[in-house]
Amino acid sequence: MAASTDPRIDAYIEKAPEFAQPVLTHLRAVIHAACPEAEETIKWSRPHFMLDGKILAGMSAFKAHCALHLWQREGLESDKNTEAMGQFGRIESLKDLPTKSELKKQIATAAELLRAGAKRTMKHEPRPLLEAPADLLTALTANAKARRTFEGFPPSKQRDYVEWILEAKRAETREKRLAQSVEWLSEGKARHWKYEAC
Repeated sequence: MAASTDPRIDAYIEKAPEFAQPVLTHLRAVIHAACPEAEETIKWSRPHFMLDGKILAGMSAFKAHCALHLWQREGLESDKNTEAMGQFGRIESLKDLPTKSELKKQIATAAELLRAGAKRTMKHEPRPLLEAPADLLTALTANAKARRTFEGFPPSKQRDYVEWILEAKRAETREKRLAQSVEWLSEGKARHWKYEAC
């Protein structure tokens, strides 16, 4: 059976950073080899692979790493989800992935579980509280509406903003993120509000 491909994924790979292109191409090929019935699509602006109308896997490229996420993760060995989305952690090159045969086996297992009707399982360890940095607290003090929104959010949504600000490597980037955070919070928006309607 020929793989069901989507030209939007070709375009996504072409626009990805140079280091990510061979990684994404490899992941795409292995997913189709493991599950030839998988159909490609774009969800949340990222490549996904569907099986019988359900999400089998998704992959993403970021500035310095890629991620692969198998939606049915129960019974799978790889689960390095510590710094990036997906069970395989930060994928910066092909060396960061299991062997082709092992990856194919894990994808085939995920497909079997999906076909068998297994529900998607999420294994989340409670994350420690992350204190808001002083500059964010100062910015929120100056904008009562933004502060009320932030304080009204559950810890996970507060953490989205805090992590985004703390991850900024340059002072200018941090300042821009602080300003953007206050703007969105004053509008009652979560950090990932753009994707909530997807």
